[in-house]
Amino acid sequence: MSCVFCEINPNVTNIIQEKQLVIVAMSNPRLVKGHLLVIPKRHVERPSELNDEERKEFFDTAIEFQEKIISKLSTGCDIRQHFRPFLPESRIKVDHVHFHLLPRDFADELFKKCLVFEKEIFQDLTEEEVREYIQLFR
Repeated sequence: MSCVFCEINPNVTNIIQEKQLVIVAMSNPRLVKGHLLVIPKRHVERPSELNDEERKEFFDTAIEFQEKIISKLSTGCDIRQHFRPFLPESRIKVDHVHFHLLPRDFADELFKKCLVFEKEIFQDLTEEEVREYIQLFR
């Protein structure tokens, strides 16, 4: 099975920086302007599968570029990582671990179109739920 992140074509993909173990590229399609991806070169599906050296460069690079986004582009920056094996691969879902770095500002387009609805989804924890998940994750 081919992987678009394992077979990056620099003539097609807008690479911002290539390091020893990771690549930083512009996301295409993008969710917001300035949307970047931090992608380990080795194909794994979850961060837990990275070795210590890969994990360090992956996280350090995400932090480095988050700071660049905040200093040059926006007042905030989301770092997101998804593991959704229940969804098929598509143009917007790749089975190769990567971070999304999303420049964010107060009441930006992303908030207005979708995150505003989070207010309706958030719920207070119940005592039963607290006990259940403390036990589950210990």
